[in-house]
Formats: sequence, structure tokens, C-alpha cells
Amino acid sequence: MTAPVTTPDPDAGASRRASPLVVLALSLVGISFAAPLIRLSNADPLVIATWRLGFSMIIVAAALLVTKGWREWRTLARREYLFATGAGVLLAIHFWSFNASLRYTSVAASVALVNLQPVIIAVVSVLWLQERPSRGQWVGITLAVLGALIVGVADVPGGLAAIGPALLGDGASGSRALFGDLLALLGALTAAGYYLIGRRIRQLLGLWPYVALVYGAAFVSCLLLTQLAGKPLLPQPPRELAIFAGLAAGPMLLGHTGMNWALGHLPAFIVNLTTLGEPIGATILAALLPGIAEVPGVGTVLGGGLVLAGVLLAARRA
Repeated sequence: MTAPVTTPDPDAGASRRASPLVVLALSLVGISFAAPLIRLSNADPLVIATWRLGFSMIIVAAALLVTKGWREWRTLARREYLFATGAGVLLAIHFWSFNASLRYTSVAASVALVNLQPVIIAVVSVLWLQERPSRGQWVGITLAVLGALIVGVADVPGGLAAIGPALLGDGASGSRALFGDLLALLGALTAAGYYLIGRRIRQLLGLWPYVALVYGAAFVSCLLLTQLAGKPLLPQPPRELAIFAGLAAGPMLLGHTGMNWALGHLPAFIVNLTTLGEPIGATILAALLPGIAEVPGVGTVLGGGLVLAGVLLAARRA
């Protein structure tokens, strides 16, 4: 069992100027732009992820050079260096596996499995990071996961009752649905690993040195996946490039980078709960954007309320 990290906070100066909960709120705004922007794009999901990471790396590289944060890499042991790089590989696999799962299984099944992330993270945090959620935080996690599940399947025919049949499939579709379920579960496991490693390594590295390793590894991994899948990255029309740049600025830099900053100050299961609010923010944006204009239903509002209550309950006890 790994002992809890007691290294001085690498972002001590920044933590005095910013509240982790405020940063998480801004991160939620950032990641909420992901689904609407992806919805407006005509590119393959894997191509979108690769360009999104590529644009992000331009800003990260500039910040790394200005802050000279790359010097912190020298303080890492080989194991921590490999962990940080592995987090990027897990992020790339998460981007691919969740999107791919929707081609084989239902939205209800995929959402149900992917939203197991906070539960997985909370359990592993006890064993690996020795960060044990309180009883109130477990209640908050349960409420948030339930709310996210309601939001995810609110518009799916059959609603919550469709999850069981979707997981099992029937007849000839059974093996196809099972494969999709496994991809969705892989998406949950890889996302959980990404956040757990971030919580561990962010207490050893500052923000920019850490995200440079993680995003760089994710970018290279996505490049390899696009080549294996035969997905061309070029040429891209200006409209698509603008969408990719928007995804880098909002969901990646404001969203993921903000959450990676928060991982230096809050348990991984608290930070990860923020991602459950993404469908709510995305739904609001989708209702406001003229190109989409989708009005949320009762299930989305109800589920969103449960997610917000769960996040606030868990964060208040952090």
C-alpha cells in the first residue's frame, strides 16, 4: 500500500490566490462546451481528440517555457515519471473508448457504466492514496452518480428501465452489446486511473510540468490511434479548425487543466464529481446555441439537481 504523499504543495503560492472549488466551477464551464462543440463538428471523434490535444500542447509548451517548469521533471523518480506519462495514455484511451462504445451499445448502458468513475475512484483512493471518503461524502457521491444517470438516460426510449436489457442484449445483438458495454467500462476505468494518478503526481509536480507530460502522452497516443484506425488528420476546413481550437481553449485548457490544478488540493473523488455536471452545463449551452437549440426535459432538470446536491454535499465535507 502506498503511503500518502507529504511533499510540500508545488502550487502553494497559487493556492493562496484561488479557491479549489472556484477553479472546479470554472472547469465545469470549460468541459461543458465539449459536447456542443463536438456536436457542431463533422470530423471523426478520434480526429477531434487529436486536434484538441494538439492545439492544447501549443499553449502548454509556451507556459512550460515561460515558467521553466520543465526543470521539475528532474525531481521525479522513474516510477512517477512513468505514472504521469501513463495518465496521458489513459486519457487518450478514455477519449476513444467512450465514443466507440456508443457504436455498439445503447446510450443508457454506456452512460450507466461510464458514470461509475466516482465510485471506482473513491474505492481505489482508500486503498492507494489512503484518502477515505466520509459517510456524508459517500452519500454525495451516490446522489451525484444517480443524478448523472438520470440525465444521461432521460431522453433514451425506455429510460432507466432500458439499462438492464441494454447491458445484456438479446439474441444476435447480445455479443455486440456486450462489447460496447466493455468499451464503456474501459472508459470508466481509464478515466478513474487518469484522475487517481493526477492526485498522486500533482503533489510532486507543478501544474504545467504535469499537464505537459500528460497531454503530451495523450496527444502521441491519439496520433498513433488515428494512424491505426486510418483516420486522416489533414486537410481540415477552417470551420473545423476553429472548433478544434475552441475545444482546446475551453474543455481542455480551462476544463481539464483546471481540474488537474485542483487535484493538487482536493481528493480525486471530489474533483472527478465535477465531470458529472458536464451534461448539465452542456444541456444549458445546447439550449442557448442557435445551431442546436435543444430544450432540456424534466429528467435532465431533476437529474441535474441531484448531481448539484451530491457535488455540494461531498465538497462541503472535503
